[in-house]
Amino acid sequence: MEKILVPIDFSKPSEYAAKMAAKIAKKTGASITLIHLIELPSGVADMGYRSRFSIPESMLYLRKTKEKVLEFKKSFFPEDLTVDYFIKLNNPFDGIKKYADKIDADLIIMGSKGHSKFEEIMIGSNTEKIVRSSKIPVIVVKKDSKKFSLKNLVFASNFKKENKEVFTKFLSFANAFNSKIHLLRVNTPSQFESTFTTEQKMKNFIKEYNLPKYSVSIYNDTSIEKGIINFSREHKADLIALSTHGRSGISHLFSESVAKNLSKKALKPIFTVKI
Repeated sequence: MEKILVPIDFSKPSEYAAKMAAKIAKKTGASITLIHLIELPSGVADMGYRSRFSIPESMLYLRKTKEKVLEFKKSFFPEDLTVDYFIKLNNPFDGIKKYADKIDADLIIMGSKGHSKFEEIMIGSNTEKIVRSSKIPVIVVKKDSKKFSLKNLVFASNFKKENKEVFTKFLSFANAFNSKIHLLRVNTPSQFESTFTTEQKMKNFIKEYNLPKYSVSIYNDTSIEKGIINFSREHKADLIALSTHGRSGISHLFSESVAKNLSKKALKPIFTVKI
């Protein structure tokens, strides 16, 4: 891992993302790029005839924004880390995608306000749009992780072949921290699969990988989200990994109600990659 992109808007969630990025960069030696996207009113954007903002006012606004970015950088990143920044006039979704490609980012870390309502973290948000469209791994951070650790990582999946590219990217991340990987398939009454069938599927899925520290678990619960949450709590997971088809966030794996409950209750960082 060499480059981490962190979109910031000076909110508490972006502070949480910055703190995690700093800790990951310190462990891996990666550089960090902060990006602040400005969606200016038309009067600022054109700064022309009959504009509501004069050119001096617009320049002052941009200078104040730069000062805030530099203060943010100073507050959350030690001097021994390489931290660059962009301030761009662009909508967040397009801007994040564009500059992730431009710097050839290996990881995007984003904060989310989604502590209670699913709509706040996924539906209609820029975070959700990035999650379901990015082939670059995205970590969504929902709270301040005071004790940073990535010792136990859960990869929840149906273990179909289409998830192998996602797992390869996840494994690269996990290996950087010498993490133990818990491979998880949740069985529910409505989505039941025999232990023999699931074990064979999981063994076939991982046979080409060299996994020094891992466990294979089939967890029975009344719903998928409860299974992921309960398993992750029991194993003291530091992060939960999922994949996305790019249609509607993580709902390709779970029904909307499952995704909603998982997002409400699972406050651990969530690692996603688009299939």
